[in-house]
Amino acid sequence: MTEPQHHAIWIAVWEFQVRPESIAEFECAYGPDGLWAELFRRSSAFMGTELLRDKDRGGRYLTIDRWTSREALKQFKEQFAEDYAELDRALEKLTEREALVGDFESTRA
Repeated sequence: MTEPQHHAIWIAVWEFQVRPESIAEFECAYGPDGLWAELFRRSSAFMGTELLRDKDRGGRYLTIDRWTSREALKQFKEQFAEDYAELDRALEKLTEREALVGDFESTRA
């Protein structure tokens, strides 16, 4: 009998505190069809973005970016470093603060 195969998924989780006047723009830019996802889709290793809104703390959001591997994310950041930095600068006005919660590995059958 063959063991079930597990595929590793690399997940980057970011936390943001969004300026109240920027919530709509932030949700568009950081959502699954937003500017970040558009940039990430340049890599075939990108598996999608999820945007979570904290219902108890206004303006607090998490993004969950899924990649096929840690190495794939690293390669993407190297290949598109200039575009990544440019988009980050353009959108920083939307938030009061942002922080990497962490990088995580998940397995699924």
